[in-house]
Amino acid sequence: MTPPRARILVVDDDRAVRSALRVNLKKAGYEVRLVSSAEEAIEALAEREVDLVVSDVKMPGRGGMALLEELREHRPETRVIMMTGHGNVEDAVTAMKQGASDYIIKPISKNELLLVIQRALRERALLAEVKQLRAEVKERFGFENIIGATPSIQRVFELVGAVAASSAIVLLTGPTGTGKELFSRAVHYRSPRRDGPFIAINCAALPQSLLESELFGHEKGAFTGAIRQHRGKFEQADGGTLLLDELGEVPLSTQVRLLRVLESGELQRVGGSETIKIDVRVVAATNRDLRAEVKAGRFREDLFYRLNVFHIPIPSLSERRDDIPLLVEHFLEKYSKRHKRSVQRIAPAAMSRLMGHLWPGNIRELEHVIERGVILCQGAEVTDVLLPETEPELALEAGLLPAGQTLTDALAETERRLIVESLKLDKGVQARAARRLGISRSNLNYRIQKLGIIVKDVVYE
Repeated sequence: MTPPRARILVVDDDRAVRSALRVNLKKAGYEVRLVSSAEEAIEALAEREVDLVVSDVKMPGRGGMALLEELREHRPETRVIMMTGHGNVEDAVTAMKQGASDYIIKPISKNELLLVIQRALRERALLAEVKQLRAEVKERFGFENIIGATPSIQRVFELVGAVAASSAIVLLTGPTGTGKELFSRAVHYRSPRRDGPFIAINCAALPQSLLESELFGHEKGAFTGAIRQHRGKFEQADGGTLLLDELGEVPLSTQVRLLRVLESGELQRVGGSETIKIDVRVVAATNRDLRAEVKAGRFREDLFYRLNVFHIPIPSLSERRDDIPLLVEHFLEKYSKRHKRSVQRIAPAAMSRLMGHLWPGNIRELEHVIERGVILCQGAEVTDVLLPETEPELALEAGLLPAGQTLTDALAETERRLIVESLKLDKGVQARAARRLGISRSNLNYRIQKLGIIVKDVVYE
């Protein structure tokens, strides 16, 4: 793909200087905009971002130094080159000290101008690369950061390892809090696209109008508030990977446009007519049963089959309880460092409570529980943990539970009753009962076994 032309904003109150710069810069292949004052420059930057500002130091009104100060404060990534006359070199040096990338002495030599601009743009590109690399190193997720030894999670590792090197669309499914984003990053960083961007968007966090703008971008004036052109997540992820998180929440009308982009590798920004080619690997994640959503008419069947190229189901924490001690050890170390504590272990009684908890929030819930434990711990050992669902003493004092029964017992009894009733209604078909309860079939099967429910007895009792 041909890289986009660098955008340069020229700021000078001298029309002849502006015209000469426009001719030279356009011949060199740059996109150029001209303004005559710092005030106009600020307005232009509010409409559209640029890569480089070339500004005169001496101008009526706020002047070049005030503009430089404004840019350093609000747009630090934008490089600035200052222009000055022979008698004002000291001003240019001052500007360099205050953050300008370079300066040019008038009258301007074309060769010197292009050299200084190339140097400034190269500096900007290097800074952007360093910023991206730092972010990626900080957030890099390989298998070494995903904890688990149970067969169910090892199977996920195998599937991720098998698909990562390909360009296939990956569909990750599983309950909230199971680590779907971690695995999506593992797909990216173990793929040939690892040096490209990893971009994520939570499709459930935005209304439809904003979701389309964030996914596909928009042109200036496309809608009220669109004061400048915006590149969407697909364009931002070009050459890399795009995570469509909570994909099951995308409205039907947006699904049509999404399908078109996935099939053609092309898009049009909202309010635009230009066709833009993209090279993006898509990973989709959802906690919904998309097949059930298709049957209910909430998800397009053609989009489902386009996404369901390589399906990886992520098990809930309840399905991999033997991994809890490993996860606890990992989170103890993580939050001891973060909060500058010397916590080294967890008491057996506290671990027993963790092993017996239902974990509706999965790994995310466990992580938060351990972080609270580390914060509250007074020594080297976490002796107790605060579980969201377990406050039996308070419940007993309030007369909400029968004497001798804990909240854990009451929750298990309620869970058993709901599962039994669902199995009866669906004549023992576990897939339908799971959908009725809003959980995966494997999760339902685990709960049936845990509670000792005999499905055949339930159906015919």
